[in-house]
Amino acid sequence: MTHENKNMLDVKRTNRRAVLRLLQKQGAMSRKQLAKQLELTPAAITKIVGEMIEEGLLAEGAKLPGSSAGRREILVYSNYKAYCALGIFLELNHAILSAVWLDGRVIMSEKVALDKTNTADEIIDGLSQRLLNLVEQYDIEKKKVLGLGVAIRGVISTDGQISYNSFGIFRERNYPITRRLEEKTGFPVHLANNVRAMFLAQIFSEKDRDLDAQFFLRCEYGIGASLVFNGKIWYGSTGQCSEMGHIPVIRRGGKSCNCGKSGCLETIASPLAIQQDAIHILSEENTPILWRICSRKTVEQLEIDDVLDAARNGDEKVAQIVDNAVMTLSNALKNLIYIVDPRKIILYGRIFENRYYLSKLLAEMGEGVDINHEVIVEKSKYNLCLEEKSAGLVVIEHFLDQGALP
Repeated sequence: MTHENKNMLDVKRTNRRAVLRLLQKQGAMSRKQLAKQLELTPAAITKIVGEMIEEGLLAEGAKLPGSSAGRREILVYSNYKAYCALGIFLELNHAILSAVWLDGRVIMSEKVALDKTNTADEIIDGLSQRLLNLVEQYDIEKKKVLGLGVAIRGVISTDGQISYNSFGIFRERNYPITRRLEEKTGFPVHLANNVRAMFLAQIFSEKDRDLDAQFFLRCEYGIGASLVFNGKIWYGSTGQCSEMGHIPVIRRGGKSCNCGKSGCLETIASPLAIQQDAIHILSEENTPILWRICSRKTVEQLEIDDVLDAARNGDEKVAQIVDNAVMTLSNALKNLIYIVDPRKIILYGRIFENRYYLSKLLAEMGEGVDINHEVIVEKSKYNLCLEEKSAGLVVIEHFLDQGALP
């Protein structure tokens, strides 16, 4: 391919991508409206839209309201059921298998427990087979599948091929997850960090997707984060940007972290760490309220809300653990504000559904930050709803970026 032909192909992909993104964002539009918004000639838009209608990506529908005397323009819209994407969202103890349409609507979703005694190959092979069974069960046409998105904890290679460290999902490090899944499923695989994939789903769910200078914080088993600048998720030079849970907060003598280091933020401030610290001091004398809660359930059944309820209702030593976790997380976020200068911090996770915890964190965040604009700190509108769609949207986002079928 000559340099000139390559440039023409790049321009074509850019224009197709722009059409797809605009229709995904704003809904049905006429060709004239598309040309005006995208600053393209009517002839260029007519050609692009015609090709995409032939491919099934776009469809024509109703006409714009107007005078009966004049010719009314036909609206064009994204044919969201033309193609779909599969997803595997890998958590510490379970995976979510799913499929989504082009607009992010969920076709199917299933939660599958992980057997941590299995090797990485055994885990992936089992998930692959179950996913293929679900594709058949839900009558998903394989020719409509753009690919398989995988969202996983931890550090992945910049080429999206290898899980260097899954922080406890796999025993093995440097696991070639992409190659294994492509061999077992037959679909092209796109690998992403789980929190970045969830932030992508957050952005995709917003009507206004031109978001900028926003920080997404997820607290579940651990603490993960993602950052968007200039409308794009920021990865850093090696893809490890915003591994916030592994910021060192204790120099010496800190608890061991599943990343292999010690004294990381998530060993103090994650919901799992709060639970573990409370269980460590659990006794009728030390924690009478939590002790009574445990009389109705086993320690293994204890949840973060139980610990927070005990702190709220007067267990002083449990309250100290919660206060220390809140202060440590708040300090990390305040440092982030000074370094990154975000407009908004979005909080995601079950712990943020607890009013007692959320009010303490927001109160702590409101002190000691001296910058020249307000930083909005709020719980995600889609809290606890993004996991099932985020992995598949990794594929959809890649497709929209390419502006062409694979």
